[in-house]
Amino acid sequence: MTRLLTLSVLLGFFTLLLPYTSSAQERGGGEVRASPNASVSQTIGTTVVSITYGRPGVKGRQVFGGLESWGEVWRTGANESTAITFSGDVTVEGETVEAGTYSLYSIPRENGNWTIILNSQLSWGTQYDASQDVIRVDVQAEEAPMREWFMIYFRNLSESSAERVLHWENVRVPFTIEA
Repeated sequence: MTRLLTLSVLLGFFTLLLPYTSSAQERGGGEVRASPNASVSQTIGTTVVSITYGRPGVKGRQVFGGLESWGEVWRTGANESTAITFSGDVTVEGETVEAGTYSLYSIPRENGNWTIILNSQLSWGTQYDASQDVIRVDVQAEEAPMREWFMIYFRNLSESSAERVLHWENVRVPFTIEA
């Protein structure tokens, strides 16, 4: 009986990971990229939050207000849309999000008030469809040390929450995920 229960739990776990691993394997088709792929995951409570994204470099360019226009939707990474997977239901800045995989977009603003968007459509580049938005939340960007390569990481981890951080150039954008 214990063995059957263990097998059931493992099967459930791998079933949850299947869409995430399939998505991660398809990114890039084995080619070298100017904006290499990256992934990060963090367990919050019992919920696994996994993110797969492309990491563009500054490469001497002005990023925000230049390469990425103020007030326009940004795919929040490079190449394919950034994929964020929640193994269980969560709240993002107080908004409920069901378990599943979503694309992550953002709208940078010069005043530092950014909009974070979770969208149900995963796509290449900027094939963004606002009608597929699951949530939109406003967060405040922070000044940060220069970072050449775009990076997503977690900070301020507790048993039930963490801040997920976007960091590129001299801008850092945190938002809270609670499980």
